[in-house]
Amino acid sequence: MAANQLDDVIQRWRATKETDLKPEDHELFLNIGSTCIAQGDSAQLLDFIKEEKNQNIVRSMGCGLLGPLIKDIVGKERDPVHCEAVLTHLVQICRANELLDVLLREIEDADLDAIAETIILLMQHVQLVLSRLGDSKHVSLGRALDALQKQISKLPVPYSHKQEQEDKYGLCRCCTALLTFVQPFVQEVKSQGTKSPVSRSNDEELRTVLLKFCMQSLREPLLEAQFDRATEQNSPLWNFATEIMATLSAIQEPLPKLLFYQPLREKEDMGAVKRSNSHPTESRACLAYLLFVHLIAMEVFPAVFRQDLHVKSLERVLDNSLPVQLLELRAFYSVPQILVKIMIDCPIQHLRVKALVVFQLFIEKLNGEAKHKFFRYIMKTSQHAGVQSVILRNIKNQVEHSCKSGNRDSWFEGTLLISLLRDTVSLPQGPETDLLHGMDRVMESINLLRYLLIKERKKSTAIWTDLCNIAETYMKILRVCLSMSKAHYGTELKRLHEEKRIKAKEFKETLKETSIQHMTMKNKQLCGIPPEAQDKVN
Repeated sequence: MAANQLDDVIQRWRATKETDLKPEDHELFLNIGSTCIAQGDSAQLLDFIKEEKNQNIVRSMGCGLLGPLIKDIVGKERDPVHCEAVLTHLVQICRANELLDVLLREIEDADLDAIAETIILLMQHVQLVLSRLGDSKHVSLGRALDALQKQISKLPVPYSHKQEQEDKYGLCRCCTALLTFVQPFVQEVKSQGTKSPVSRSNDEELRTVLLKFCMQSLREPLLEAQFDRATEQNSPLWNFATEIMATLSAIQEPLPKLLFYQPLREKEDMGAVKRSNSHPTESRACLAYLLFVHLIAMEVFPAVFRQDLHVKSLERVLDNSLPVQLLELRAFYSVPQILVKIMIDCPIQHLRVKALVVFQLFIEKLNGEAKHKFFRYIMKTSQHAGVQSVILRNIKNQVEHSCKSGNRDSWFEGTLLISLLRDTVSLPQGPETDLLHGMDRVMESINLLRYLLIKERKKSTAIWTDLCNIAETYMKILRVCLSMSKAHYGTELKRLHEEKRIKAKEFKETLKETSIQHMTMKNKQLCGIPPEAQDKVN
């Protein structure tokens, strides 16, 4: 289009009301703007849209330029400074609702290899558009977060700290930008005070949107993320997880509703019911994992959810003060059962250590009779040598404690001690006991017997004979176990040597057959060749 014709068109647009602009006008404006962008004349386009006389034109038809501008900036074919300036001006002047539709469409339509760059570019502009929407921004915020999270979920999650630092596909940058995007809305929730009913309704709507965002983030990408405390200071995903947990605390959604149950009977708050029912199981599982395993943002939640609560609670109880009757209460006795399960089955080391600390504290708070009964029960029900060794060590410690002045405990002396030893110092499968897997229990049993024999020999007490019988019986069976184990492993060793010898023999025979076949093929190939030529080949 010639320059004079373009001037005539612009003059006509300036004189035309927005409602009178035709689809042909919008198409022509888009073509002219796209041509400027494609030819690198974005500086000229910037001058045009900033000119005061053209503001009505830009406000009416400027949204059409967003697509070409975004593609040019993301494509990085030239210096984007002028295109970015045009984009910023359009976001400030065009109609907010139309802008939001176009920006979200561009995010949703981004190619896989351009998702990260598109999201990072447009996030701040979407945030600005939302701020222009007033009270209706919360519904639009939900739309925006849905579009953003849907695209982010398509990006691969890093599986190592090195991949996280490289951030090849831009997931970590998107997560960081997403935190910046939602921060003003989180602050709005935190700063709420006494407000009108309408404002309180808007706040509840905002909380609902933020809650959905947090639970969706827990499902994707945090569910697949790898966390390591050793690298938490330089981990964008760890920081993302921390901020998501802090946001959940800020919106004051009761943690039990998120973790443990769905309040289906709460008729007074149907919104809460709807929110609770919408949370995927994966989100709840990830929330529990981050909170209780990695202790992420644990300090911002109520103390009842903290791991050290049980330790601090037990520390306030006097040692040797809990009576045996408490062991008959299911709620009370279920605590050590759960701790034993964690010590045995939990794959996380620091949780196993913490469970052992609480388990030991639990034992120390029981009185003598309760300890006596508790030790018997654990030795009968637990098949884990490590747990059994803890009980045996505690029996020794309790006997030693009872010998001190003022600490005498009849449950760990005399015939009561002997009856306890008969039930605990033993080899569960007799001579066929697997010593390799039961080594912890065996070593603690020997240590306990050695300590008691030395102690009782010096005092020459009445239980000396019974104690010697227990020790003699135990050692006799242990010697048989050792002999059988030696014979078993000797047989296994011979079998392995025999298998190795047979495999070596088979390998040599195979190698010999291969050599013979090679020579046969070589002789066949030499057939028909003159003798003097064969001599040269050989």
